[in-house]
Amino acid sequence: MRDSHLQDFYTFLRFPSISTDDAYSEKLGECAHWLVEKLNGIGLEAQRVSTPGHPVVWAKNKHQPGRKTVMLYGHYDVQPPDPLELWDSPPFEPVLKNGYVYARGATDNKGQILAHILGIQEVMAEHGDLPVNLHLIIEGEEEIGSNNLPGFLKEHRAALKCDVAIVSDTGMIARGVPTLSYGLRGVTACEVKVTGAKMDLHSGVFGGAVANSVTALARLLATLHDENGRVAIDGFYDDVKPLEEWEREAWRKLPIDGDKEILAETGAPALFGEKGFSTLERLWARPTAEINGIGGGYQGKGTKTVIASHAMAKLTFRLVPNQDGDAILKLARKHLEKHRPPGVTMEITDGHSGPWYLTDPHSTFGRAAQHALKEAFKAEVALIREGGSIPIVSQFRDILGVETLLLGLALPNCRAHSPNENFPLENLEAGIKMNKAILQEVGAGGP
Repeated sequence: MRDSHLQDFYTFLRFPSISTDDAYSEKLGECAHWLVEKLNGIGLEAQRVSTPGHPVVWAKNKHQPGRKTVMLYGHYDVQPPDPLELWDSPPFEPVLKNGYVYARGATDNKGQILAHILGIQEVMAEHGDLPVNLHLIIEGEEEIGSNNLPGFLKEHRAALKCDVAIVSDTGMIARGVPTLSYGLRGVTACEVKVTGAKMDLHSGVFGGAVANSVTALARLLATLHDENGRVAIDGFYDDVKPLEEWEREAWRKLPIDGDKEILAETGAPALFGEKGFSTLERLWARPTAEINGIGGGYQGKGTKTVIASHAMAKLTFRLVPNQDGDAILKLARKHLEKHRPPGVTMEITDGHSGPWYLTDPHSTFGRAAQHALKEAFKAEVALIREGGSIPIVSQFRDILGVETLLLGLALPNCRAHSPNENFPLENLEAGIKMNKAILQEVGAGGP
């Protein structure tokens, strides 16, 4: 690893580019400015584009007719570092320990996008140009939903016309195992509020005469699943695209014990989920209904003998091909209204939504990605879907009409969004090689 590469990494990580807190807006601007200077310095034409929120950094080389055009995406904003007391070192003072760099944003997403930048830098230094026409888009709002990026894409749709998008903001299934993610689950959300009396009531005076909203909510939420972990909403699975047999076979052969690793990582006493599917199949290709938060009644110390006026719960549904978020919320609303216990009213508020994504890993670009990953890591490539959501990937398809290659460099123990986030230098080096290889593969027309 070149010393200059490592110093760039440290400098990038020292910016507390926390997008969710307006107090850090100036720091996000400084980080964007550093990126523009860095990208101009390696021979690209870079600019900072203002949005109603944090700026987008947009860089490109000199485009030439007859070449493939690639859009490379990443983000420079990070999650808040809290709780600070759980960090072994200050979150914005990077520390190298046993080959891993510890800092907020090390994996998500500064290490991953910097690997691409450094790969571009090395090719530009050696050849003076890239084998493709490049658009490099690095935004500052991914951690708060990328609300302003669709507007940027629409405004510059013609200028951003490209053949394929590349994103390194996903994970590897294990250290040393190159991983191509070709699918993501979507998500949709709602909040349920159940109300009984107009105020909290004395449980001795009114208990047995007035419905308890907390009890009613608990009964209502218990109807969402059957005893086997299957979602009990009528019609919930009607549009689910079945797994291809090649997928189930490929996932069975992955060089990991998914059950063992998840138990070790989570500390859960046992695994539980929809029967008839393996753990990885449930994580990557089956929809879910989750209760993310619940509240109501007295929460303080000791006892307060009240019947709570109201109770609430936050729900999300992970979506898979070919489910529609609006349709799922309608089914959920119908189910909740059908099972609402007597003696309470109910209010349901829809929340955020993001679509699922699925592409063909055996397409020309998919095979090019696999060749590049194998070249960089010198190992067989794992083809997987992922359980999380990256809504912007679907927007690349909808707005720009392009598919996305998800070439993750995050390890399972990277602790993204948690204290002691880390990124291995071996993945920074492999990411540099991967960038060179994928741009070469795409530029040559694929394998």
